[in-house]
Amino acid sequence: MTPSVTVENIPIALTDPVGQFSNECKHLIVRQLAIQSARCANFLAMQRPALIVIDMVNDFLEKWEPTPKQRLVRSINDLVGLMRQFGHPIIWVRQEFEPDLRDAFPEMKAKGIRITIKGTVGCQLASDLATAPSDPVVIKKRYSAFFGTQLHQMLRRLKPDVLILAGINTHACIRVTAIDAYQRDWKIVVAEECVDSYDREHHDISMRYMKDKIATVMTNQEICSALAAS
Repeated sequence: MTPSVTVENIPIALTDPVGQFSNECKHLIVRQLAIQSARCANFLAMQRPALIVIDMVNDFLEKWEPTPKQRLVRSINDLVGLMRQFGHPIIWVRQEFEPDLRDAFPEMKAKGIRITIKGTVGCQLASDLATAPSDPVVIKKRYSAFFGTQLHQMLRRLKPDVLILAGINTHACIRVTAIDAYQRDWKIVVAEECVDSYDREHHDISMRYMKDKIATVMTNQEICSALAAS
């Protein structure tokens, strides 16, 4: 079988017996091979990852259609189970504000928006998530899981070599947390099947922005292979 590589979603044979490839096409092939090689290197380096699951709380998820919500929860639970199997930590991050909104976003204060309020069911993690009593929970007040929290200090104690991000929303809390992690020199994996957004267009834009720039995007199966290889 002739070996091939996928470039821009198009499989291309690596042999070029009659010189049919343009220089531009050859450049794309080399670039794609370099990206795949770098991704494989990242796979092998994943020896002590930490999984960070962001904002899977009732107030957000109750607005989702059942099918995408169930698919996301199932994928996250699969990844959580995988991390537990290999003995790696899972950190849950959730948004929570005081009832008087004194610590809320300016827009929430101005418009009286009451969501993920302390003491309500809405700010709690969804009951169908595979949480454990021993899992640490970080409460945040803004998009980034690092802003105004102890997450960075927690990670310094855990000493992971990779941070795996999951949860919602891709274009807001996932993206901003990924940027903050990148600025702190953490290696980042975005779990492709375990992040989503209520806004599909902005989800796709954010995934393109993060992929192979500030983060490696990996499926659950790729993460499993990386853990098994390590």
